[in-house]
Amino acid sequence: MQSPDSQIIVLRFFEALSRLKTDKVIRGTKSFTDRYDINRRNLHTLSADPTRDIFQPSWLTYLVRDFHISPSWLLVGEGNFYTPGWDAESIRTGLTKY
Repeated sequence: MQSPDSQIIVLRFFEALSRLKTDKVIRGTKSFTDRYDINRRNLHTLSADPTRDIFQPSWLTYLVRDFHISPSWLLVGEGNFYTPGWDAESIRTGLTKY
């Protein structure tokens, strides 16, 4: 079972996916799971129940490395969503289609 602090990070992870979809950086969850070979059923299960112990820290790495999501925002909820110098348009432009 995820600790309460871990659950907050898991929820922020799903908030980031939602924002990336809203910003049209990804088409949806399937785009993300296909790109990183993540079991979509596990992701859906975790979305419905963030206490489940199936979250993989590498998923945060993908958001930081490939989508330029601020690590501070992901981990502690502070600061801007995107790292300085990045926005949805620049990420869409540089992101290799999957």
